[in-house]
Amino acid sequence: MKIAVLGATGQTGQQLVNQALQQGHSVTAVVRNPGKLTVTHENLKVVEGDIFSEDSLKPHFKGQDAVLSCLGFPISFIYGITGYTQSMTAALNAMRDAKVNRIITMTSWYTDPNSGSNSSLFIRYMLLPMIRSVLNNMYEMENFLKQTDDINWTVVRPPGLKNTPTTANEFLTHEGYYVPDENGQPIGQSVSRGDVARFMLSLLNNNAWMKKAVAIITK
Repeated sequence: MKIAVLGATGQTGQQLVNQALQQGHSVTAVVRNPGKLTVTHENLKVVEGDIFSEDSLKPHFKGQDAVLSCLGFPISFIYGITGYTQSMTAALNAMRDAKVNRIITMTSWYTDPNSGSNSSLFIRYMLLPMIRSVLNNMYEMENFLKQTDDINWTVVRPPGLKNTPTTANEFLTHEGYYVPDENGQPIGQSVSRGDVARFMLSLLNNNAWMKKAVAIITK
């Protein structure tokens, strides 16, 4: 397939670009700084673009089968974060103009402020408050997508991201804010970035999670 990737220079984005190329896809990586993406491949086109500008994204989206976003924005203790909603607004508008109908994006477990009550004490009282500014804007973006009818979107929600090798392990999935066991407790708390990329790419040939948000973890 022909795919445009946002956030391609990030740690998960680089995994996604490499795996997409291995799978035979043609990849257009839309990046702020092309020098940061060191991969070269005959099926990889690296272009400069502004993720907050639909006019900047439009020409790069033309002719693509799908857009995959691994964009991430740093936590902020002072200012609210708006990067997720702003970039998604620009991307959807550019997609409409370029007649692209499929977007797969990633957020996180626990984006809903009330969803962390079963998590460990460390996650609930230390980690979640620390990253709440990011989770809040992810949650706003998810809700913005839920009101989008004319584009086929999927939100992938992974737990903590690790820089460990990609596995071939089976995925556990749940249409919710984390993956629960039979008692409603979260199963595990982290996943390899490569596995997140692997799951996102698997959705290109799969309509299972169309217009849904899915929490994932590997077995």
